Amino acid sequence: MHNHRKGSAPNYTNAALVMGLVNLLWIFGVIWALYGLPFVIAVGWCLNRGIDWIASRRR
Repeated sequence: MHNHRKGSAPNYTNAALVMGLVNLLWIFGVIWALYGLPFVIAVGWCLNRGIDWIASRRR
């Protein structure tokens, strides 16, 4: 066998962030269609609080 050097792994950070945004938007669209805008706002607020809580614990 030949000894091939392994290159660095590709950086998929931007692709993952874009797909996360796309998924968040369609999920919010479904929630809006089923339950209305106030429920979407409440879910967004809860997500924000959860992200802030995780960020504070990582410091």
